[in-house]
Amino acid sequence: MIFGRIKPLDAILRTAEKKALTRTLGAVQLTMLGVGAVIGTGIFVLTSEAAQKAGPGMLWSFVIAGFVCAVAALCYSELASMVPVSGSAYTYTYAVMGELLAWMVGWALILEYAVAASAVSVGWSGYFTGLLDSSLGIHLPPALVAGPYAGGIVNLPALIISLLVTGLLMIGTTESARVNAVLVFIKVTALTMFIAITIPMMKGANFEPFTPNGWMSDAGGSGLGVFGAAASIFFAYVGFDAVSTAAEETKNPQRNVPIGLIGSLGICTVFYLLVASGAIGAIGAQPVTGPLGEALSPGTKALTDQCQAIIASGTVEPLACSKEALAHVLKTIGWPVLGNAVGLAAFLALPSVILMMMFGQTRIFFVMARDGLLPEKLATIHPKWHTPHIVTAITGVFVAIGAAFLPVGKLADVSNSGTLFAFLMVSISVMILRRTDPNRARPFRAPALGIIAPLAIIGTLGLYFSLPFEAIMVLPIWGGIGLVVYYLYGYRKSHVGRGIIDVHEEDADSPPMPVPPVPEL
Repeated sequence: MIFGRIKPLDAILRTAEKKALTRTLGAVQLTMLGVGAVIGTGIFVLTSEAAQKAGPGMLWSFVIAGFVCAVAALCYSELASMVPVSGSAYTYTYAVMGELLAWMVGWALILEYAVAASAVSVGWSGYFTGLLDSSLGIHLPPALVAGPYAGGIVNLPALIISLLVTGLLMIGTTESARVNAVLVFIKVTALTMFIAITIPMMKGANFEPFTPNGWMSDAGGSGLGVFGAAASIFFAYVGFDAVSTAAEETKNPQRNVPIGLIGSLGICTVFYLLVASGAIGAIGAQPVTGPLGEALSPGTKALTDQCQAIIASGTVEPLACSKEALAHVLKTIGWPVLGNAVGLAAFLALPSVILMMMFGQTRIFFVMARDGLLPEKLATIHPKWHTPHIVTAITGVFVAIGAAFLPVGKLADVSNSGTLFAFLMVSISVMILRRTDPNRARPFRAPALGIIAPLAIIGTLGLYFSLPFEAIMVLPIWGGIGLVVYYLYGYRKSHVGRGIIDVHEEDADSPPMPVPPVPEL
């Protein structure tokens, strides 16, 4: 039965009390955590992707993606305030819609976090190679900085950074709250500087035509158009749900989690619109077309070849061709030093996003293993490092493979498919819980839920079907693999299925990684 094996909310909360982590995070720290998780590859790199898909119409894409995230955030906030435990959408679904759908959400979150880490690694690689070129005059061979999709062999910098972060996670070296705050400050400062320089230089002519590829993706599933760009740009907002997964470490989560979620989303949306406006207005953002004027999809060899031809002709490199979008804009308008500074900011800050994405996956693995749905051996804590070294190593290998051979845009689209599914389940869960458990205390109630939740459902489905065809198909294929794993293992080993509601006592106080104390800001 699809709604069978529901884990009672009270049992989930008792489990959280046994394995509770130190509650040190306040509203400001949570907001900083959210901003730190959100501002990353999405805005630093995917601006080029959005330009190729939608041209200046990417402004509407940011608005659409931000709106969908906003209504989903309100649903998240209500559930997070009611169930302040680790596991995020997986835990919420388990409590409302049952084990099978919870498994599918957890399986999708694994896809989201791992592929997102690969995407950020590729994004970091673009800025790293750009810095080497502009600052030190070192040109890495094209075959070693791009995968086969762009005529290369392997993206070596992306491979190396993902393995380095894996190593750091395995031995227990995590970023402290102070380091995270510094990195957030660097990223926000770089974006503020970009806005201050580019906004005064905007030219109205650069916004015409505003929607060169139209609003909707074509029948071939290319993912072009404003909605196609919104589906990709959605990746720029992914990370705000990391605030929800930190609920177990939050002081007064009923108040602070909603503030952290909505606050971080609001800050990032304003930055994104200003940054995108500056980039478009300063140098233009028209899509690159083929020799016959045909539309070209991002992440294809045809686009790479056309970009190389444009550059070889002596023409200024279009925004859609750049692997370091924001730095490229500043260099093009005569600010090369500040362009390098933005590149340096991305170089310093993006590895922290890779770390947070991989850390998020270990949390999801840990919670699923805690419920018996995955082998508990995967979540074994290393006696010396005090980290889930086995699952971290497995994750790192797959992240490195994706980063080495796939383009950032395709990775982002695949990650989005998993994220959108999780958001869909949260939006459905919050409506069901209002009906099945109306009297439970709700410290934060999503306003006008009868409107907000359906909008979140429609929005997530709309963005999902605006993705390129291959990204759409990844989710059901990955889900099919997940179902096989569930029925071969999880269905039989599930604690709830075996009548075990609580976790094993012997590991009740073992978090997947030591959490450093967070200073008051």
